[in-house]
Amino acid sequence: MSVSLFTRLPKASLCHLKARCFSTSSPLTYASSQDKSKRELTNEEKQLIAEIIRVDQAGELGANRIYQGQIAVLGRDKNLKPLLQHMLDQEKHHLATFNDLLSKYRVRPTFLWPVWSVAGFALGAGTALMGKEAAMCCTEAVESVIGNHYNDQIRELLKIDHPDVEKLRPILKQFRDEELEHLNTAVEHDAHKVNFVWFRTDFYFLLMTTKWSYLCMI
Repeated sequence: MSVSLFTRLPKASLCHLKARCFSTSSPLTYASSQDKSKRELTNEEKQLIAEIIRVDQAGELGANRIYQGQIAVLGRDKNLKPLLQHMLDQEKHHLATFNDLLSKYRVRPTFLWPVWSVAGFALGAGTALMGKEAAMCCTEAVESVIGNHYNDQIRELLKIDHPDVEKLRPILKQFRDEELEHLNTAVEHDAHKVNFVWFRTDFYFLLMTTKWSYLCMI
């Protein structure tokens, strides 16, 4: 992967990611609100919603721990801490929302949640120990992957016409936009100035190719 990809990533990813979620492969057929309220979700639809909630709850748990790890190392930086705290506060809200959805839809959390908790903190603290630029590079890569992941889920939910889904889609869109805000914040605070180019390219490639969402379903 060339370094030039990172130079183009923020604007391209933001525009591309937001555009993708408004397109579907076929027109949607909407039932009347009365018909929608009567019908039950199919087993396939229930399974899709359960998988989305489980995966996103695990992902938001990991994101919380990443920012907690970064703050543990970089918290004395008076300029950087408010930015990290703002992003952590948003991630806390995301996690609390998905915890509520787990309960509402009776979805069990992933069995690997202890792994995501430890790994997230280690990733945040480890990259922060390498310097502010490395921490911001980590944030950029992670949020880019999460933004893509939310968009894939939104596109799948656009195919389902049901009141429950109509309530879930705006939540995913809001959280996607906030994750992309974190991406742009990382770029604005020197994510591309990390000195070791191999770290930027290899780390981003690893995140883009890792099927972490499958592990969250366990």
